[in-house]
Amino acid sequence: MEIIEAVLPALPYVQIVLAVLLTASILLQQRGSSLGGAFGGDNFSSAFHQRRGAELFLFKFSIGMSILFALATFLNVLT
Repeated sequence: MEIIEAVLPALPYVQIVLAVLLTASILLQQRGSSLGGAFGGDNFSSAFHQRRGAELFLFKFSIGMSILFALATFLNVLT
């Protein structure tokens, strides 16, 4: 419990930083479909797309940030 009590004063700032990083990582990801997909057009080339490089990093980074944000929020609710 000593560790939790030491983290409590900084927890709101940690949540703000995690929220900003999570939002940025989600917004930086590219869409898989083109404009034609928004109007019902078929885009078969995006159906079998494999993430590579920076796109894979952003995908895994956004998953990590969402897990950390959920844990920080859960910790804040418990206290």
